[in-house]
Amino acid sequence: MLTLENVRYEQDGFVLAADFSLEPEARVAVIGPSGAGKSTLLALIGGFIAPQRGRVLWQGQDITKNAPSARPVANLFQEGNLFPHLSVYENAALGVNVSLRLSAAENERVMGALERVGLKGYEARKPAQLSGGQASRAALARALCQDKPLLLLDEPFAALGPALRREMLDLVGEIASEHRRAVLMVSHEPRDAKHFAQRVIVVADGVAEAPRETAELFANPPRALKDYLGDG
Repeated sequence: MLTLENVRYEQDGFVLAADFSLEPEARVAVIGPSGAGKSTLLALIGGFIAPQRGRVLWQGQDITKNAPSARPVANLFQEGNLFPHLSVYENAALGVNVSLRLSAAENERVMGALERVGLKGYEARKPAQLSGGQASRAALARALCQDKPLLLLDEPFAALGPALRREMLDLVGEIASEHRRAVLMVSHEPRDAKHFAQRVIVVADGVAEAPRETAELFANPPRALKDYLGDG
C-alpha cells in the first residue's frame, strides 16, 4: 500500500498537499486543471522532488528520502523518453540494467516484455522507425522490465488518437492485472479516467484529494471537478 502522510510541497508560491492511501493493485486516475499539481504529485511519489513536510510510505516503510531507483515505482512519461540512438531492445533493456549487460534470464525478461506489448520482431528498430503507438509500446515495455509494483503514468498516450489511446490503456490494465501492479495515471481526458480507473484523485486548489470511486465521483462531482469539466 502507498501512503502519503500529511505531505506538503511548496515552491515559488505553488503549494500541493496530499494525505491519502492507495490500495494494492488499484487503478487510479489523477485529474484536474492544468498547473494544479498532477505531475507534481507523481514526482513526489516517484522521488524526483521532496516534500517540505510529511512522509511517503510503501507497505508502512518510510521511503521519503529514497532515490527514484530505490522506490517501488516504474515511470512512464508523456515524452516516452526513448533514446534515439538505441534499438527497441536496448531501450527496453535499460529497465533491467543500465549497463545493457544482461544475463540470459534478464534477456528473456526483456524479450517477454516486448512480446507482451506486441513488439516481437521490432527489437532491432530505432525509435525513429516506429509509429507513435509503437513508440508508446516500447516505453511501456521498458517500464515493465523494471518489475516494480507501482506504475506511474504521466499522460504517456496523450499524443495518440482516441482509439489507439484506449487500446494502450486496455493493454496497461491487462498487464497490471497479470502482474498485480497498482497504476496511478495522470489524464486530461475524463473519458479515459472513466474507462480505465476504479478510483479518481482530483487535484485542485492546492490539494490532491483522497481517491474516490470513479462512477460516484462523476455522478456527484465536487465544485472543483465541475469547474474543470465545465458543468457549471
